[in-house]
Amino acid sequence: MPKTTNRTYNMLIVEDDPDILMGLREYFEIEDYEVETAADGEAALEQIKAMDDCDVVLLDVMLPKKDGFEVLRESQEMGFSAPIIMITARGEQESKLKGFGLGADDYITKPFNVEELAARVKAILQRTMPPSEAPMDVYTIGDVEINFTTHEAFRDDEEISFTALEFDILRYLIQHKGRTVTRKQLLRDVWGIDENIITRTIDRHMASVRKKIEPDPSSPTYIETVYGIGYRFDDT
Repeated sequence: MPKTTNRTYNMLIVEDDPDILMGLREYFEIEDYEVETAADGEAALEQIKAMDDCDVVLLDVMLPKKDGFEVLRESQEMGFSAPIIMITARGEQESKLKGFGLGADDYITKPFNVEELAARVKAILQRTMPPSEAPMDVYTIGDVEINFTTHEAFRDDEEISFTALEFDILRYLIQHKGRTVTRKQLLRDVWGIDENIITRTIDRHMASVRKKIEPDPSSPTYIETVYGIGYRFDDT
């Protein structure tokens, strides 16, 4: 299953069957998810309280101590907003309706195919991710068409050569369209560097990107320099 974006997602799996729990954990960890687990309803609620950042929950209905419906209801009362997929052996319509009524985002019945479950997780993450993280395919800037999937760019029928880093820089700017992006953000999120390095490195790469997309790189239309802070992309 291809990852939805380049980021790593945090998942909570709540399941009292140790074999199913281990199987799901191993599968999603192979797919680069960060996985936390709980084997009963009370532990699930403690995990929900403790997790700083949770992107999706797989929640079994039949649990010791508190069932999945109770966990779902109490998590919603706490203001928990991550999408929740209910997992149960019950196939009755009323159980599904109860789960959806309490705020579940999806429902899958045991026995299930893990690939189907993974596809449901992926679909939910795509629906609920913020616009800044949404995957992009083809994007047009003026007379330049950029395909972020194939890493190709063209002006009319002439190919423009971008490095992989330049594609990443441009994608990041577009994803933050209209907002000022600091040099520190670029270092952290594009370069993967937390420490400060000479900012001329960033400026040099930005100048190269401008040469490839701007009608007049000396007077940029799309990538504005916000002096002393960073850059802002806007093509409206």
